[in-house]
Amino acid sequence: TRSRYEHLVDLIVLSEGRQYPEVITAIKRIRGLRRRNRTLPRFALLCACLLALSVAARAQDLLPKFEEYAQATAKADRFSGAILIARDGKILMSKGYGMADVENDVPNTPETKFRLGSLTKQFTSASIMLLQERGKLSVQDSICKYVAPCPEAWQPITLHHLLSHTAGVPNFTAFPDYQKTMREPAPVESLINRFRDRPLDFKPGEKWNYSNSGYVLLGYVVEKVSGGTYEKFVRENIFEPLKMSNTGYDHADAIIKHRARGYTPRGEQIVNAAYLDMSIPFSAGGLYSTVGDLYLWEQALYSERLLKKASLDAIYTPVQHDYGYGWGVTTVYNRKAYAHSGGIDGFATNIMRFPEDRATVIVLSNNEAAPSSRIARDLAAIVFGEKYEVPVERVVVKVDPKIYDAYVGEYEMAPGFVFTVTREGDHLMIQATGQGKTELFPTSETNFFPKVVRADFTFVKDAEGRVTQLILNQGGRQQPAKKIK
Repeated sequence: TRSRYEHLVDLIVLSEGRQYPEVITAIKRIRGLRRRNRTLPRFALLCACLLALSVAARAQDLLPKFEEYAQATAKADRFSGAILIARDGKILMSKGYGMADVENDVPNTPETKFRLGSLTKQFTSASIMLLQERGKLSVQDSICKYVAPCPEAWQPITLHHLLSHTAGVPNFTAFPDYQKTMREPAPVESLINRFRDRPLDFKPGEKWNYSNSGYVLLGYVVEKVSGGTYEKFVRENIFEPLKMSNTGYDHADAIIKHRARGYTPRGEQIVNAAYLDMSIPFSAGGLYSTVGDLYLWEQALYSERLLKKASLDAIYTPVQHDYGYGWGVTTVYNRKAYAHSGGIDGFATNIMRFPEDRATVIVLSNNEAAPSSRIARDLAAIVFGEKYEVPVERVVVKVDPKIYDAYVGEYEMAPGFVFTVTREGDHLMIQATGQGKTELFPTSETNFFPKVVRADFTFVKDAEGRVTQLILNQGGRQQPAKKIK
């Protein structure tokens, strides 16, 4: 005779099954367990069902907040892309916003494929660790074991240094001629030649400086050791085993269904992003994916399905500057967090993992100015019940671009950390040490804001009208930066 507990379970299924399909999945699994183990009390089945329903209900409670924030950032920051939020192995939200192709009115969806930019680095670091597990290399190997001819200055550089951005190899994407050369196809050997003979920025292991050059070298090592292309290695050893069928190397001439076009803001308008030959980013930024595939990848990192525990521990152990191997390792909302952002012409991306909470936020955008890192952080705040601000559209005023000339220069906030302000036509640009360049938008003749982060910049003049400093207003703090050049 069926117990009243079984009737209650059926009632849950009938009343809530359509709204919470994940509850049905959980109940089927628990019923299967009970068929295999008849000693499992029926009451345990009911409790498990109620727990599953409770989790689903909490997810439903958060959805309006997620949606409010996403719609607000789409309006205030012109966010266009896809977002996935998950916790405890359950997807709380997966949705697209804006257009994947503005000219043809194709909307973004969770199936849209975006260029990842530097999120590629986590797959490159995983490739190196896989090869180490197979005895093909060691992260303590000198790069000169794989690169010939090898500069004498590179002899002390190990794969460990390259993985952790402590090698001192100058970052080729920061070279003055990069904008001119990024359109030219470059096999990896010729790409390495661009920085091979340049002096190191510092002695290997002495400092930290983000370098795409280092990850290009790591991709070259993958090819030398595996005997195939970098693209082939990541496909056969990571994407196929994890069933990441919507992830791959982005070739401009390939037909890739559901691929987003990349856009760049120009004033209040957007334009097609500048052309970048995809041989240039290589293993530092050449992959594409979807939010769903990145979630498959992220979930695999909770087990030894792909990498052994020792490899995962090494990847998530910070070396310097809160950086491990292809991942930032930090604390957000008093929780351990692993995160990385990506920026490539036309695209801005971010993945943020909270391993102890088994929570994940993935943000992929085809607007290169989208504040993907801030969006991920704020959505995580909603997940954890922390404070956050719903983005508010700020009003850009018209000012005479001639006033920008007085602001051009370098502003030092701390030793080794400088804001460089430049004028490009009628646009005022700012670039912090080790970061990309972004546009500043005026709210007055002296106050400006970037659209990639929630911050404001104020230019300060002395009694004679000369600009003497720049003040960064962010997170309730005012941080001055003295004009030094």
